[in-house]
Amino acid sequence: MRITAIHPLIVWVGTRNQTLVKVETDSGLYGWGEAGLSSRERAVTAAIEHFREFLIGRDPMRAGALWQEMYRSQYFEGGRVLTAAISAIDIALHDIRGKALGVPVYQLLGGKHRDRVPTFATTGEEMIEQAKMLMSLGWDCIRFIPAGQRAGNNLFEPRASLAETAPWMARAREALGSTVTLGIDYHHRLSVAEAASFCQRLPPATLDWLEEPIRDETPSAYEALRRMTPIPFAIGEEFSSKWQFLPYIERDLTQYARVDICNVGGFTEAMKVAGWCEAHYVDLMPHNPLGPICTAATIHLAAAVANFAYAEVRTTPAERGIVDHDSAEIFPLRPTLDGAVYTVPDGPGLGIEVDEDLARRDPFRSSESPHLRRADGSHTNW
Repeated sequence: MRITAIHPLIVWVGTRNQTLVKVETDSGLYGWGEAGLSSRERAVTAAIEHFREFLIGRDPMRAGALWQEMYRSQYFEGGRVLTAAISAIDIALHDIRGKALGVPVYQLLGGKHRDRVPTFATTGEEMIEQAKMLMSLGWDCIRFIPAGQRAGNNLFEPRASLAETAPWMARAREALGSTVTLGIDYHHRLSVAEAASFCQRLPPATLDWLEEPIRDETPSAYEALRRMTPIPFAIGEEFSSKWQFLPYIERDLTQYARVDICNVGGFTEAMKVAGWCEAHYVDLMPHNPLGPICTAATIHLAAAVANFAYAEVRTTPAERGIVDHDSAEIFPLRPTLDGAVYTVPDGPGLGIEVDEDLARRDPFRSSESPHLRRADGSHTNW
């Protein structure tokens, strides 16, 4: 069996672009993958086209060797654009391998540890009633979004946000009780001092995890923050290799690994990160904000690792009509929630199909994440 074609495809689904790739073979089998790096999709498809030049004619069953060749075939190794492209191709190759062998992808990774994949849901600021609704539907892990960055307003003041958010997080814990797992995602918008101040304003046992409070380029900054708070950290959704995870795992700086299979390098790299995390008693809490292909890949990853907590899901009733990345028309075969969990599929490959004709009717749209500013006019992090 040989690779005969690689087609990158940017599709507008709901409220954002999705970067898909289809890898075809001379046997008639094909595989689907998805890349992360949202809002820079054209850069990723260009990288996929570079890789395509030497992947045509190669054996798709040698996914690990092809990963190494894609990663090491240029002087400038790695980087988020290249590993997002590698991720999409690697996921598609695993889809092909599963179909060729007649087994689900998780069987290629050692078999499944669980039959169901628990998820966490996301709700907005001051949405205690919404959280209660999610709990009534089966969710026992809920993530909040902090105050301060509202739709249509690109102003974000960190100190004002934490002053408003800390009291209502305390009220949320009191209202929702002690059995639900609660987290909050600050999307790396705080400094070390601001993040420490936020944590110190919270009563003990308010939060079960704090996600991405500061940027990740400097691990020593997280070391400083760790000394100032006992709250567990959830870090890693932007990481594009095992090497980026290295200091955070080895220095015990993350308690949940937010690995993104569409950014880190696909199954080949994600399984290495998972093994490393297991040695340090760190559970995976995969980042999954993209489309159904990312969700399918995340489910197979979650099934195949021992150290797993929750998968992110953005198709809950709390976000319906706000976050719309899941199309039954474009993806006629895709994962769907069973209450608050995904049932691990038993069919060959990923268990995903794409209506290409329909997908091509709504191609790439220019789209930017919010460009946030502070009150003084300076730029800050999205």
